[in-house]
Amino acid sequence: MNKELKLFFTALSFYSRLPAPASIHQNNAHSLPDSIRYLPVVGWIVGMITAIVFMGTAYLFGETIAVLLAMVASVLLTGAFHEDGFADVCDGFGGGWAKEKILLIMKDSRLGTYGVVGLLLLMGLKFAALLQLFTETFIYANTITTIGLFIVAHSLSRFAAITVVFNHSYARIEESKASGAVEKGRQVNLIAAGIFTLIPLVALTVYLAQPVLLMIIVPVLLFSLYLGAYYKKWIGGYTGDCLGAVQQLTEVIIYLSYILIWKFI
Repeated sequence: MNKELKLFFTALSFYSRLPAPASIHQNNAHSLPDSIRYLPVVGWIVGMITAIVFMGTAYLFGETIAVLLAMVASVLLTGAFHEDGFADVCDGFGGGWAKEKILLIMKDSRLGTYGVVGLLLLMGLKFAALLQLFTETFIYANTITTIGLFIVAHSLSRFAAITVVFNHSYARIEESKASGAVEKGRQVNLIAAGIFTLIPLVALTVYLAQPVLLMIIVPVLLFSLYLGAYYKKWIGGYTGDCLGAVQQLTEVIIYLSYILIWKFI
């Protein structure tokens, strides 16, 4: 199998529940650091399928139910991979006051009060933002625009998590079976991931003839820089859970930014 294709399927199998060749699941630890370059591409796929679910169910049941079912589709496609990380971060940073305690809580598979409340608020905000986006801001959005909006959100939010990987160090001392997924790897991975992120964003900007859409990068990167600095302050770096939280939070930031950008143009 071609090396790049293998890296793509490694990313697809690790960061989603989408099918990949059986051989990819065997001894792929050494490929995880370089596979991160294709994380935004995984976002393309998740975003496209989510958009299709939204459009199909909106025609049948209306936008409110469609938004909820689109969120369900997104969770099923990733196995709640990123949502689980966000919940663990809420528990860890909410219940711990020292690095060791925070890391210990985040490693616990049980979900605590902070995690439950955090998830409820996050999913509620995501639901409200998407509902307003497609019932007020983009009420007449066509197929291409709708797919583009979802793809940009899912790819750009995943790139935000990648920037944290390259700006900070892994916080845990011990290695785990997934530790390769949070290694920096080579600088070319960041560049490739950036290109894969810009492709749908630039394409949507050109299609809508709205250069201001590119400004969406600013709040996303600023917020990811803030989260990276926050993690470094408390635990000396990041963990896989921290990256999941970055993806989830910046995805919501993107939906809110869509609303603000079109409100003032």
